[in-house]
Parts: sequence; C-alpha cells; structure tokens
Amino acid sequence: MADNNNEHSHTHDVSSVKGINLLITMLLNLTITVAEVIGGLYSGSLSLLSDALHNFSDMLAIAVSYFAIKISKKSNDRKRTFGYKRSTIIAALINSTVLIVISVYLFKEAYFKFINPEEINGVIVIWVALIGLIANAFGAYLLSKGSKEDMNMKSTYLHLISDALSSVGVVIGGILIYYFSIYWVDPLLTIIIAIYILKESYEILKQAINILMQGIPENININELVKELEEIESIKNVHHVHIWGLNENNIFFEGHVNLKQDILVSETTEIYKNIEHELKEHFGISHITIQFGDNCCEDIEVVKNE
Repeated sequence: MADNNNEHSHTHDVSSVKGINLLITMLLNLTITVAEVIGGLYSGSLSLLSDALHNFSDMLAIAVSYFAIKISKKSNDRKRTFGYKRSTIIAALINSTVLIVISVYLFKEAYFKFINPEEINGVIVIWVALIGLIANAFGAYLLSKGSKEDMNMKSTYLHLISDALSSVGVVIGGILIYYFSIYWVDPLLTIIIAIYILKESYEILKQAINILMQGIPENININELVKELEEIESIKNVHHVHIWGLNENNIFFEGHVNLKQDILVSETTEIYKNIEHELKEHFGISHITIQFGDNCCEDIEVVKNE
C-alpha cells in the first residue's frame, strides 16, 4: 500500500511540475508575441508578424495542454471508469492539427514572399527574433524532460522547438538582408521550418488518432504476442484478442484462452500469473482481462470479425 501511495505522490508531483513549466512557457510566448507584433509593425517585416501569429497559436496550444493535464489528474468515477487520462491525447490531437494548419500557412506565406520580396529593417528583425529565440529555447528546455514520456507535452515541446527554429531562420534572414540584401533567404528558411513542423506533427497526429480509435500500439505485434502466450504450458490457443492504449503509458489486453485440459477455476491462477508476466515484461501491458475456457468458442480467430 505504501508503494502505491508513493507512486501516486510521485505522479502528482510530476504533474505539478509540468503544470508550472507550462504556465511559465505560456507567459514567455505572450511576451514574445507582443514583442514581435511591435517589431513587425515598426520594421515592416511580414516574417516577424507571421512568427508572432505562430507564437500566439502556441500560447493557445500551451493553454490547452495545461488544462488537459489538470483534467487528466481527476480520479475515475462511476461515469468515467477509465478516468480522464485521454484528455492529454485530445490535447495532443488539437495541438498537432494546429501545427499542420500553421505549416500550410507558412508554405503559403513563403510562396508569396518568393514572388514579392519586401525590403525590411534588418536590425529590428534580428534583435526581436533573438529575444524570441532565447525565450523559446528556455521554454523548450523546461518541457524537454516531460516530452519524453507524455504525448501532450511532446506536442507542446515541438511547438516551442518549431518557434525556436523559426526565430533562428528570422535571425539569419535578418542578417543576410541587412548586410547582403538577400531577400529570398527568408522564404527559403520558412519552407525548411514548415517541412520540419509538418513531419513531426503528422507523427503525433497519427499516434493520437490510433489511441483514440483504440488501435494496437505500434510497438506491439499481435501475432508475436499470441504466439508467446500459446507457448505457455496448459494453453491450447488464444483468440478474440483486444489490445488498446488508454494513453501512451497505459496499455490494456483482453482475450479468450482455451486450455488443453478442463480444470477448476481455482487452478487457473498460476496460468494467469504466467500470462501476466509475459504481457508485462515483453509488451509493457499493465491491465489484463482473461476469459478461460475449454473449447467454449467455435470461432478461434485471433481477432474476431463482428
């Protein structure tokens, strides 16, 4: 019991740290947005104004992530027996979709800049973009640890990384424009950044949709899993299998297991423990439901067609 309490306390502490870091990055993005709007208007730089829009959308994305973490900490109840953990997946879905829309917008802006390059004040662009770069890099650092274990945090982290890269592009563009009057470098860097954002957000979107559709996690091969279980002594076959993730960290398994001999229910405990060990150790599955039987189903396909 003490271990469970410690684990709950650790999870609560980690969530609190994530929430504080998200609030800090949200304030940083608000500051950057205001600075870039002012800088863009004074310098006549469309790239700074575009970056300001990008940062503003990220501030909204961070707000979504923050409230998703707050909701996900709520305990399960009689209406939602699985709890609210999927709120972070929904947040990741929203954030990745917004990133894809931003990528398309950046492509469009880059196209028009290639056609109609504009003269801008390079000095203002450089200094304002440097402020944005430092703030976004610091925000990304705050979220970097949480991004490795939480899809919602990863999508927000990628927002900040894309902002930092965008700021790097604007700084480089500002330098080249100020010293060499090379105006086409700005849209070129924008396209490179947009491609990166599009690729990363697509991966998160695909993973989020797979979880919401209760698909099998990408790292699990259902045929290999069934084969390993059927190698356990006393098991004849495993069928009608369902595997899904509540989120990226909580994976569920349910299935029917036919035994080689007709035995008492009390005698299935050891078999269940063997199944539980295989699924936890080899596939990271933590929630297991088994229906034991002796040729109870005519259809013994691994996945039942319903």
